[in-house]
Amino acid sequence: MVTILDTTHKRPRHPEKEHKPDNEIMRKPSWIRVRAGGSKVYEETRNIIKDNSLVTVCEEAGCPNIGECWSKKHATMMIMGDTCTRACAFCNVRTGKPVPLDATEPDNVSTAVEKLGLAHVVITSVDRDDLDDGGAQHFVETIQAIRHKSPDTTIEILTPDFLRKEGALETVVAAKPDVFNHNLETVPSNYLTVRPGARYFHSIRLLQQVKEIDPTMFTKSGIMVGLGEERNEVLQLMDDLRTADVDFLTIGQYLQPTKKHHAVANFVTPDEFKSYETIAYSKGFLLVSSSPLTRSSHHAGDDFSRLRLARQKSA
Repeated sequence: MVTILDTTHKRPRHPEKEHKPDNEIMRKPSWIRVRAGGSKVYEETRNIIKDNSLVTVCEEAGCPNIGECWSKKHATMMIMGDTCTRACAFCNVRTGKPVPLDATEPDNVSTAVEKLGLAHVVITSVDRDDLDDGGAQHFVETIQAIRHKSPDTTIEILTPDFLRKEGALETVVAAKPDVFNHNLETVPSNYLTVRPGARYFHSIRLLQQVKEIDPTMFTKSGIMVGLGEERNEVLQLMDDLRTADVDFLTIGQYLQPTKKHHAVANFVTPDEFKSYETIAYSKGFLLVSSSPLTRSSHHAGDDFSRLRLARQKSA
């Protein structure tokens, strides 16, 4: 994962990063080890994705857990194409001018969900700043298509921030996904260099508005550590999320996709992750997942069951 070119399409995957200086990729510590793909079930999952012309964040973002998840027929669908209008310094998803939306995609996603037999599915997307509603209606149509073919499947969405897209959030929440996830990604002091197209307090407000519209909806957010943040900044971020009444927090280690991406500042130890988890629970989160390989959709189905149980116990 050190090349920045897409050899299939013969064009830069990250044109805005081409001329940036190289950042050395640090050797991963002993506690970061992932399972390789290649099992029969892994291949079945890949074929279902391919046959339905779908994109997954598992592949596009280079998720380290793809081997484990696909070997269980768990895949996170990424709708609205493979090209993002943002250029976050940490992300390996292609950037540039996207193609028009595929009207058949919601049905294709629902077919894949049915064939995979998913009890819980995570649907995410690229940022589509080029669309008037940021892709909100496309999320709705995807949710509706899944509910039609797989009515017992619970649905978790991981959305963009819908920055300057009036009414978009309300449109998506009205479709009643079971979990509304929007990741902060990092602490506010890093936004200018790590997530320049986003606004930290807008994202906090977005999550807060979800609960104002539908207090029963589960909300979730995640961050990466190892981007140069200070410990106190992470604790303040937890407080900001609790102010917005967010239920579920995920914390994982940032892993640098290529030499052109933001450098890893440090590898956070498992003990430090455990400490973050303990503190987050003390602040009132219903559920916390904090480990080096934690990702937003990793073990999402099991986590959703735990989340519902935690709410019942706290009632």
